[in-house]
Amino acid sequence: MRLRLVKDDLNWDYFKRSRLWLGISAVMAVVALASFFVQGLNYGIDFRGGTTIRTETTTPVDVGEYRDALDQIGLADVVISEVFDPTFRDDQFVAMVRIGAQEGEEAVSTDVIDRAEAALAEVAPDIKFISVESVGPKVSGELIQTAALAVSLAIGAVLIYIWLRFEWQFALGAVLALVHDVALTIGIFSELQIKFDLAIIAALLTIVGYSLNDTVVVFDRVRENLVRFKSKDLKEILKMSINETMSRTIMTSLTTLIALIALFALGGDVIRGFVFAMIWGVVVGTYSSIFVASAVLLRLGVKRDWSKPTEGGAGTQFGDVDA
Repeated sequence: MRLRLVKDDLNWDYFKRSRLWLGISAVMAVVALASFFVQGLNYGIDFRGGTTIRTETTTPVDVGEYRDALDQIGLADVVISEVFDPTFRDDQFVAMVRIGAQEGEEAVSTDVIDRAEAALAEVAPDIKFISVESVGPKVSGELIQTAALAVSLAIGAVLIYIWLRFEWQFALGAVLALVHDVALTIGIFSELQIKFDLAIIAALLTIVGYSLNDTVVVFDRVRENLVRFKSKDLKEILKMSINETMSRTIMTSLTTLIALIALFALGGDVIRGFVFAMIWGVVVGTYSSIFVASAVLLRLGVKRDWSKPTEGGAGTQFGDVDA
């Protein structure tokens, strides 16, 4: 017996309160941007500057003890992770200790590194600092600019792709949905002051891809139905297309969330920020594909000139493209 999360004759009307959904999305986006400009982001070491220390001992690494030892000397913004490598000896245990620039300082001073080594030596007497690498504020500023450029270029590439794949109305709806997803993700990190580092940029780019995939699935069905049902109005076509793809949407989002929630609960502090961004992104990405992208497309309309052949016809010149 086949598992069904959505019945075959689903007939929900997603546009009955479309103005309400768009209004909620607009308010949430404004609140997110206001939070970003008022209190900003809690930047991690990648964007604020700091030092990465590679340690080595002959005894197993206890991340909790390492963290407690560094907390006792008053170090803030510390991230500790154990390094695993099959080439390590049986008595070789390696950890990465990342210390952010302390308040009032542009970089981690030599004195701070010496105090950190002394504190860790109480936990692991034979500990050695194999390498110490620092990132200054200038490099961190360049990373922020590069990260913003990467996200902007990704959204720009999506705009061009959807425009060529479908029409400009589809492209604008998809891009507005992506901007909505990115803005809300940045906003939740700003509001909750969760640490924002390069891993979160990777999550943002992944969210862009995930949300785009969801949107393209719906839009592809819309395009097929526009050709199949030439007498139906656009609202009915959109409602039909979303209902037809709803089973796939729910199944994909649900299975992705199950894996992400497991990672969030069991993955540890190192990836928790990344996983939280992904969970939030899957939720808002699924929402925006249904209630933002499609609602924007409904308001923009689609040119449907059926007096011309499908191939090369206005509004359907890419209708036979198989991607």
